[in-house]
Amino acid sequence: MAAISFFGDLLQTISDRGRDLIGIGRGDLAARANAAELVKLCDDLISRRGEASGVALARLILDRYATLGTDERHAFMRLIAIEFDADHDAVDAAIEAYRADPTRARLGSLHESAEPRSQELIRRLNLARDGTLSLVRMREDLFDLRRILRDEGEPNLIDAADSLDSDFEHLFASWFNRGFLVLRHIDWTTPAHILEKIIRYEAVHEIAGWDDLRRRIQPVDRRCFAFFHPALVDEPLIFVEVALTSAIAPAIAPILSQARDPLPLKSATTAIFYSISNCQKGLAGVTFGNFLIKQVVEDLAREIPTLKTFVTLSPVPGFARWLDRERRADAPQGLTRDDIEALRQLDEPDWATDKAKSDAVRKALLPAAAAYFLRAKNERGRPLDPVARFHLGNGARLERINFLGDVSEKGLKQSYGLMVNYLYDLSAIEKNHETYANLGTVSASGAVSRELRANLPPPRSVALAEA
Repeated sequence: MAAISFFGDLLQTISDRGRDLIGIGRGDLAARANAAELVKLCDDLISRRGEASGVALARLILDRYATLGTDERHAFMRLIAIEFDADHDAVDAAIEAYRADPTRARLGSLHESAEPRSQELIRRLNLARDGTLSLVRMREDLFDLRRILRDEGEPNLIDAADSLDSDFEHLFASWFNRGFLVLRHIDWTTPAHILEKIIRYEAVHEIAGWDDLRRRIQPVDRRCFAFFHPALVDEPLIFVEVALTSAIAPAIAPILSQARDPLPLKSATTAIFYSISNCQKGLAGVTFGNFLIKQVVEDLAREIPTLKTFVTLSPVPGFARWLDRERRADAPQGLTRDDIEALRQLDEPDWATDKAKSDAVRKALLPAAAAYFLRAKNERGRPLDPVARFHLGNGARLERINFLGDVSEKGLKQSYGLMVNYLYDLSAIEKNHETYANLGTVSASGAVSRELRANLPPPRSVALAEA
């Protein structure tokens, strides 16, 4: 951390001297700017060759961007998306040159010509101190703009904004490479400003204040880990909450119960990853590489030798939406006519607490869930569920489907209470990952596979908006 602080101070010194070189006084730093003026500064930034002046100008642009209101930020993004495209004439010339002389050097020139100016702009802005975090926040604004453009139905602007987002994602994928991430244990001695962010960023099971957080990280049978990046020292990227138990848990309520008694560490045989939260909205789509959970598993196995089983207790955020669509479909996937009739009980507000209704739902819901995980695919041939894609990509196996695993309001709404266990078997993680990455194969236990209905119609790709 001391080295990171030194580097930040060095950047600040360069920036201070660079301001003098381009005639920026400290009073100018606080001055407001509109979107058009900021775009002119951006054009100036990527035209410069000097490093010191570039660092100063990058910080000025990011500081002034931070003063803009929402509409001005969106206006700035529109202009950047349109005006900072590649030089199409230069691309055409490079293509012709390569056709005439198809050498590696010509191919390199073509690649350079085809790169949008926006990528170079993002790289230059990242030179500023805290530039990476500012750019992550900037991409959050771009997400909002893209939603607005889709509502407005402007194809050219939508395409330009999508391309700009691809530039961000392309560069972030390199900057947030797995090799840069640092795993840290989060406990009650962790600085308060980081603990506060753990509370705020929890996306799976809401943390109801400091007392609730203490219950999740202080007892002997609880652990929390977070991944950090050197450029975002106090900003967790992903954090993982772990319950140490004596068996695989099928439901979340006992894990989160305020009245539970901590399990003695010597009795713990199972580590359950019950909440994995992505903290930075602006890094959506950036995978951070695979095997993140494997590192947590290995750390826990070294610390607690009695642990033999490593599983998740995961939500199924897309299941209810998929099932509702299939119930209305002419040729439903994974559902018989009897299933559809039984699932009418889901429309009753008390179905989860009425034993007769829930028993009827269970018989139809579990086979439907098996079809959802094993047969339903998105347009890329991957499982529809984003949580499934994450764990399968990390080398896990779909181990068990849990009926009414989460009966909270959120759980019933997003998955009709369904939760699943993904098993991390250290001896099979790499194999599972490779078969999934190369073939799209979902590794699943026999218990899950047996739930699948026989004689199902062929699987089909489904385009769904992902959460």
